[in-house]
Amino acid sequence: QVQLAESGGGLVQAGGSLRLSCAASGNIFSIEVMGWYRQAIGKQRELVALISSDGITNYADSVKGRFTISRGNAKNTVSMQMTSLKPEDTAVYYCKAVVRTVVPSRLGNYWGQGTQVTVSS
Repeated sequence: QVQLAESGGGLVQAGGSLRLSCAASGNIFSIEVMGWYRQAIGKQRELVALISSDGITNYADSVKGRFTISRGNAKNTVSMQMTSLKPEDTAVYYCKAVVRTVVPSRLGNYWGQGTQVTVSS
């Protein structure tokens, strides 16, 4: 009932930049938190960056100063600008949203399908 559509992944050389975007749609009353996790091969999924409805951000230490998360101009969207990319940033990036649905009124976690980011050395 809630769908997350990601875009913007791809292949980039080390030191380059990419911008990821995520748009939420469906049975949405409000979005409390929205952001990104990533999972590299052989590793657990980890937090990258989150932004709350009132603009408070949270970043993994490994991306602080390089990645910037922001709410999009369109409603229920979020973007993340990734700069100074490193090979260790290579992973599948998943959009996550904590959504309060309209009917029934409840809070739930929703995930996108993931988008591949590959950083070559």
